[in-house]
This record gives sequence, C-alpha cells and structure tokens, in this order.
Amino acid sequence: MKTLLLDVSTWDLVLDVNGNIAVASDPYSLAQDAASAIKTFLGEVYYDTTLGVPYFQQILGQAPNIALMKAKFAEAATTVPGVASATVFISSIQGRTITGQVQIESTDGQTAAANF
Repeated sequence: MKTLLLDVSTWDLVLDVNGNIAVASDPYSLAQDAASAIKTFLGEVYYDTTLGVPYFQQILGQAPNIALMKAKFAEAATTVPGVASATVFISSIQGRTITGQVQIESTDGQTAAANF
C-alpha cells in the first residue's frame, strides 16, 4: 500500500525530484502510517473516534509511565491495516514532546521502522 511521504523532522509533505508530492511504498509506508497512528489523539479521527492514543486521558498531565506509553503506542500502531505487530522504542521525553521509533512487521512478513 502507498501513502504520502512525510518529512521525518516536520511531519509535512515532501516533494520528489520532479516537484510532485512524494509517495512512500511498502514496507516503509506501513511504518510511517503506524507512526502517524501513534501521533493521533484518541477521538481525533472523526470517522472513527475509537482510534488514537489516550493522551489526555492517561498520558499528558501524569508522571510518564514508559510501559503504559509503549503499550498504547504499539496498540495504536497495530490498528493500521497490514501491520501484524509493532515494537515501540522511546528515545526522549522533553516537556510535552515524546520521540521514538516504531518497528513494524507486516502481515506478509516485511519489517520496517519509522521515527515519531
């Protein structure tokens, strides 16, 4: 499956060499979509308010529980169609910013990683 390629530092669209919006292909597209799912707040997806991470309910304003965050992030990543499993690594918590990496295995056995 393809998805629009996002710049890893700004999480914004990227242009290809011809000036067109760049597209990512499997398996990276699945990892990027999993990272996007991790960045999604619970209730933010208007067509399915059950998707997303419960940032307001369980993470923000609390003492960060790394195990809980990793579990919720992996759960969000596996909601992406085609993702069989996800492993989350948290590399930094600075104020209200959490950075890390999600490593996924697709349903057809491919692996990929994306930063969030």
